[in-house]
Amino acid sequence: MMNKCLYGGGFLLTCALAVAPSAAADQGTRLLATGGTSSLEGSGGGGIVPWATLSSYAGEGQFGATVNLSEVSVDDFRLSVQGASFSWNNRIELSYAEQTFDLSTIGGELSQSIVGAKVRLAGDLIYGDLPQISLGLQHKKNNDYELPAAVGSQDDSGTDWYVSAAKAWLDGPFHRTWVANLTLRSSKANQLGLLGFGGDKEKSREWLAEASVAAFINRYWAVGVEYRQKPDNLSFAEEQDWKDLFVAYFPNKHVSVVGAYTDLGSIAGLDDQTGWYLSVQAAF
Repeated sequence: MMNKCLYGGGFLLTCALAVAPSAAADQGTRLLATGGTSSLEGSGGGGIVPWATLSSYAGEGQFGATVNLSEVSVDDFRLSVQGASFSWNNRIELSYAEQTFDLSTIGGELSQSIVGAKVRLAGDLIYGDLPQISLGLQHKKNNDYELPAAVGSQDDSGTDWYVSAAKAWLDGPFHRTWVANLTLRSSKANQLGLLGFGGDKEKSREWLAEASVAAFINRYWAVGVEYRQKPDNLSFAEEQDWKDLFVAYFPNKHVSVVGAYTDLGSIAGLDDQTGWYLSVQAAF
């Protein structure tokens, strides 16, 4: 039997609960796992990369919403994220996230708020030859700016723009379901924006590539990788690209569990920041 479950990518451990907005659309009309997970910045998709897919399982004429709690712990830092999203008609997604970055190893704490929007422009994840293509933005505002300003940041807010393309192959190589996503982001955010925007080394925004690939082992289990380019705007510390590996479990549309290993490179001058990311998401 052909595998028809999908995963939106992400290197994280995620528990997701999906509940229908009405009895007539009890689990939404989209296939299993097409809602993906909630990214670190609140947008639907993978753990560290927003996808062209939209959050929840809401299909044509349906509304969907999600809430999520996420935690990433690496050698010297801890990041906590609380977020929510709203989607309509498998066409529009609005999202919100609050990030808190624990810098206790070097002293202090940073936080920022992120408001996001995404619109599906063309194509479809599963059907037809054209991949699903979406345009999105994430507006970020620092709640604590004293440290970012001290290390050379130029601004306490900024907006990332991105375009994503995603496609699934239900009977791909080795007769497995495969899904891939490519995102191009215009940004000048330092460490997602937690260390401000622009810097003494580079002030202007640049285009950055982000990618995810996942394969289903069987109907319920998927494995994959993600990669995200990062800007390097601050002279006090090099900012490196992010990578992670994940294993995802989707028993049904109501629950999903994903475990992941992350490699975030050097952060604030401290090298080899590796660890795990955990998240809980509920969808309505």
